[in-house]
Amino acid sequence: MNFAIIAAGEGSRLLAEGIELPKPLVPLNGVPMIARLIKIFVANNAEAISVIVNSQNIQTLAYLNELKTQPSIPLNIVVKSTLGSMHSLFELKPFLQNSDFCLTTVDTIFSEQEFSQYIQAFKNTPNIDGLFAVTDHIDDEKPLYIQLGEDNRILNFSDSKQTATKYISGGIYCLKPTAANVLEETIKSGMTRMRDFQRRLIAHGLQLKAFPFKKIIDVDHADDIKKAEQFLQNAV
Repeated sequence: MNFAIIAAGEGSRLLAEGIELPKPLVPLNGVPMIARLIKIFVANNAEAISVIVNSQNIQTLAYLNELKTQPSIPLNIVVKSTLGSMHSLFELKPFLQNSDFCLTTVDTIFSEQEFSQYIQAFKNTPNIDGLFAVTDHIDDEKPLYIQLGEDNRILNFSDSKQTATKYISGGIYCLKPTAANVLEETIKSGMTRMRDFQRRLIAHGLQLKAFPFKKIIDVDHADDIKKAEQFLQNAV
């Protein structure tokens, strides 16, 4: 199974709040966010890890190139500034289109134990095209709400809370290669947001299920760093 990390954002909000390191290199309890993800992916038997960074992020690129010299880490690096997460995923498509893969953004913080359970659930769930991490812990500026049917099947995605909808997207996606064609079609249609792609997956009839996490944190602001560190210290 392949894994992918989107680390192509500019981290402008952290910079404006006094955090000078590029977001992927911001440490949580002493470990850079991107290093933590790579370590977790390796622990979950990653066949390859593909990362996209923007062309201005020289520090992160240098860090990744150093990691690439370690033979235990099968690392692919794409350097390109993009319009957003969906376009970043499209740039990673050549590395992902022929196998199952798990994608997340670099600032998504979760329990390692829950993540391993999630990966195993994806591997062991037949007849689905994707398994999405969801959470009822809402600490997102623009949450994407998930409407679920029986057996945690995803029925719809909404920008606003609907009746009996308690979960939001956690920003971690396990997908089958069937998603690759939908991604290309979504790009060609002029859509620009990752949530547009998620909606197109449903519109194209792909079978998606949700895997609830107790808590997922996005590090968007300086005060999120402390929240994430405390969460990881207490996570089991």
